[in-house]
Amino acid sequence: MTRYILRRIFMMIPVMLGVTLLVFFIISLTPGDAASMILGQEATEESIQELREEMGLNDPTAVQYVRYMGGLFQGDMGRSYATGKTVSSEIAQRFPNTFVLTVSAIFLSVLISIPIGVVSATKQYSIFDNVGMIIALVGISMPSFWTGLLLIIAFSLTLGWFPSGGMEGFISLILPAFTLAIASTASITRTTRSSMLEVIRQDYINTAKAKGVSKNVVIRKHALKNALIPAITVIGLEFGILLGGAVLTETVFSWPGIGRLMVESIQRKDTPMVLGSVIVFALAFSVVNLIIDILYAFIDPRIKSNYS
Repeated sequence: MTRYILRRIFMMIPVMLGVTLLVFFIISLTPGDAASMILGQEATEESIQELREEMGLNDPTAVQYVRYMGGLFQGDMGRSYATGKTVSSEIAQRFPNTFVLTVSAIFLSVLISIPIGVVSATKQYSIFDNVGMIIALVGISMPSFWTGLLLIIAFSLTLGWFPSGGMEGFISLILPAFTLAIASTASITRTTRSSMLEVIRQDYINTAKAKGVSKNVVIRKHALKNALIPAITVIGLEFGILLGGAVLTETVFSWPGIGRLMVESIQRKDTPMVLGSVIVFALAFSVVNLIIDILYAFIDPRIKSNYS
């Protein structure tokens, strides 16, 4: 298991290199100039060129990338073009907010989707099953920003139950977390239902029923444990999707997280801040997938034997 974990950690290095390379060159192709945005519209061409030279923006893109990576390998993610603060300090300030939002959303998704998926499978083609699948289809089809706007109109502007944006305690977390959770809830529900349908038709489930074991015990102790493996895979993938979805959701709800910071940085062509945000997202996604793979070993002993 230790060797497996170390191997997966080393595999993150080329992933991070690929991500930074791709994002860096994409940003370099986007229109706009960081120096012009910093100095404003009234700046002279001479002052803009002087700032570009000072920031190293006149160097070839490849040279800028090598210089950035040299600092990154030394633990320096650079400084924001817009604020002058270090990227690491800005991200450290914003990341806890994004983490709380994402974890809250995935917790809501699991809390809702697993029971619905299990009941839908055990009561296949019932009214509950049909209604649950229709709701799941609607949920997975709605973009997060559209869902967020609908929730703001309904529960903030019309009913006045929740704030429409900002970060003002637990109550301001409810709408953005629920917005993120809707699409992932639909995916996890469908996966859990499909996995449960496959498991409950296995011979060992029929054998347990034939021995007189109650239906609830068969579902809880035998079927659910094996059906959770595909669901856990989807949960891990959904966590990464939720991190990406947080970019739009945080913007809609003015949530002060990394997603909103990245959108603002893209608008200002703040390359170090955009790169730092993307690296954190990619690293978080890789770590979550590693944790999911490790969880497999505790759920299914057959998988654990492959790690050793």
